[in-house]
Amino acid sequence: MTPSHQINLPQVVAEVEQVFADYEYALLINDIPTLDRWFWYHPQTVRYGVAEVLLGGEAIRQYRQSCAPVPSSRKLQRTVVTTFGTDYATVSTEFTDHTSDRTGRQMQTWVKMEPGWRIVAAHVSLMA
Repeated sequence: MTPSHQINLPQVVAEVEQVFADYEYALLINDIPTLDRWFWYHPQTVRYGVAEVLLGGEAIRQYRQSCAPVPSSRKLQRTVVTTFGTDYATVSTEFTDHTSDRTGRQMQTWVKMEPGWRIVAAHVSLMA
């Protein structure tokens, strides 16, 4: 990796915080076209969910058509954005909602591409 000043450049962190907030808003209102847009539509894209393994942009798109929306009571905590250079970032967060006493965890890898920031890998799980 390049010198430490390339980690968490303020303008890049701000960009990623904004796209993550936009993604989260789309998730809360179940805006499927917008959610689809945030994922890299490519066979190499991976999304591991609580009960599903989705390999490729098309599998993720198909899943979105039939999955239940997240509860509107979903709340995030301890969100950490880490950027490397100007084109690569991870976002890690925990979430809760009124439907469960369990805490969820979510991690996303974002890459800045020609059309803008896209999620290339994601993982969602619930703590025991």
